[in-house]
Amino acid sequence: MSLPAPALLVLEDGRTFRGEAYGAEGETFGEAVFATGMTGYQETLTDPSYHRQVVVMTAPHVGNTGMNDEDPESSRIWVAGYVVRDPARVSSSWRSRRSLASALSEQGVVGISGVDTRALTRHLRERGAMRVGISSVETDPDALLARVRESGEMTGADLSAEVSTAEAYVVPSAGELRFRVAALDLGIKANTPRMLAERGIETHVLPATATLDDVLATTPDGLFFSNGPGDPAATTAQVELLRAALERGLPYFGICFGNQLFGRALGLGTYKLVYGHRGINQPVLDRTTGKVEVTAHNHGFAVAWPDGVPIDEPVSTPYGEATVSHLCLNDGVVEGLELRRDDRLVAFSVQYHPEAAAGPHDAAYLFDRFCDLMGGLGSARPPKEARPSVVERSRDHAGEDA
Repeated sequence: MSLPAPALLVLEDGRTFRGEAYGAEGETFGEAVFATGMTGYQETLTDPSYHRQVVVMTAPHVGNTGMNDEDPESSRIWVAGYVVRDPARVSSSWRSRRSLASALSEQGVVGISGVDTRALTRHLRERGAMRVGISSVETDPDALLARVRESGEMTGADLSAEVSTAEAYVVPSAGELRFRVAALDLGIKANTPRMLAERGIETHVLPATATLDDVLATTPDGLFFSNGPGDPAATTAQVELLRAALERGLPYFGICFGNQLFGRALGLGTYKLVYGHRGINQPVLDRTTGKVEVTAHNHGFAVAWPDGVPIDEPVSTPYGEATVSHLCLNDGVVEGLELRRDDRLVAFSVQYHPEAAAGPHDAAYLFDRFCDLMGGLGSARPPKEARPSVVERSRDHAGEDA
């Protein structure tokens, strides 16, 4: 067996790491981000939200269980590049069909191994997410750095159409049909329609370019916006679609990118986090219940609550009264929104991934909350004295998760 080719990783600030080619040989560019999950690398790789990102795995040993045919969250690997410290030489799982290295190679994903990923992660935590290049065909760091600085940035990127389904399709309910939902695919993960189906929901998955007429043609009981990649501030058509749906009173549930677009539809701003939240161990407070959830995250942008408005106070919008329903306990980032009209819940969203593939299942109740909303059981707001008090933290700390 021939030895792997030498490989080079160069960040846009010039920091350089050397290692060995892992997966496909060649050259790739993207935004360098780190993911803190110790398991679930197959779901991470196939999550469309990682489109145009080079993922650094903080867990040192990756690839132990190989790759199977049951756990992908989409039809392909979406990461732009992959960085690991110590890849497994042998896959050890009865479900494994191929090694991680061979899967990366087959799909043309350029990676690098043998890198001090702890040092790289510390650098990204201190300096923030930035552009990066990985190459096993270039030996000159300065030459690769020049190409890194010419590559595209995530800020201003409208990417949902690049990862969305080309044609609409239907995921039937499991058992008795209770509701029909129109789901806008902005980078949807396969487990989301499955979790909806388990609750008797027939899901009509629509392309990111779908119009209000396309949504209404499904005769939906509710509208869902999925996770996805890109800058929410660069997205306009989906925001206008959501506003039109809110005007019609269509119950709405959004996750991740769908939370950011919900914020924009309500007139709120968004901003880029220093290095984002990515992993399956993020603590979030549900302010409507006072419970703390361990949640799965993958986002580099967040909703900005209006300056001067306390985080526990509502804001008026053209569609009703908006409140912050969830907060990240590491850094105070807004992790969920609720919209109420006449003090009744009409729409809500969360910034994290309640479908949790991979990840903890603490937030699965949100799909039940969506069912209650569509069934006309949207809860009234609890009395203010019964809601957990929150000390607002400066947005300057946004992204500083533990």
